[in-house]
Amino acid sequence: MSQIPAMPPGLSQEQEKESNIMTKLLGVIAIAAVAFAVAPAQAAKHAMGGCSGANLEKTETAIENMADGDSKWVAEKEITAAQDALLNGKMGVCGAHLNKAMQATTAK
Repeated sequence: MSQIPAMPPGLSQEQEKESNIMTKLLGVIAIAAVAFAVAPAQAAKHAMGGCSGANLEKTETAIENMADGDSKWVAEKEITAAQDALLNGKMGVCGAHLNKAMQATTAK
């Protein structure tokens, strides 16, 4: 192999190391991006045990027992949005609205 005189020996090894580091870094970034994309849906799903008919029913019962006021109106609005999301198969969105509705039932 002939070397270019102006190029110090070992430079190609440095370039190979940099390329290897960049490849590993891009792999880590890709894994992190997937984790951050999945995490909100999982958090919403597990926040209240998931968006299910039973959880919707429990929350609706709590809302019915609330005194009339702004908190009850907010909770009713959120439970309606949760039901709509459940019917459309958007479980993460449903869980988020269900969680907000439940929080509104505890607001004073």
